[in-house]
Amino acid sequence: MNEPLHESVSEPMSTEPVRFDTKIAVLLRADLESWQRLNVTAFLVSGLGTTVPEVIGERYEDADGVCYQPMFRQPVLVFEGTKETLKAAHDRALARALPCAVFTSDLFATGNDRDNRAAVRAVPTADLDLVGLAVYGPRNGVDKVLKGARMHP
Repeated sequence: MNEPLHESVSEPMSTEPVRFDTKIAVLLRADLESWQRLNVTAFLVSGLGTTVPEVIGERYEDADGVCYQPMFRQPVLVFEGTKETLKAAHDRALARALPCAVFTSDLFATGNDRDNRAAVRAVPTADLDLVGLAVYGPRNGVDKVLKGARMHP
């Protein structure tokens, strides 16, 4: 199913700025170490990219016609907050039925997907020790989910 990397994907270029009525956001717990922030962010956004196909743009192509993998079609905004902010954001995302991905503190001790899923499955929703959350949806809905969070420095 892999397409050749040299296949041309050129498309007409528009000069109009692209505006989105949706938002992709990651909320990280403020007390994470730098390596944890990067790891959690990468895992969380992969959850959105695999289940919400409209967030993925077209393949990239350089001037020599070499193609590269597509990425999100819009920016990913990264926020931080306290443990309580994450809990409240999670509750609001679930209440709004927005697509979201979670990363719990237990996942730092696992080393594979099967164990990751088992670690989350073992804990009731209200007791998840969240360290990160990714959410996608209408811009105003995501803004309401992130109430109390601040942009990542």
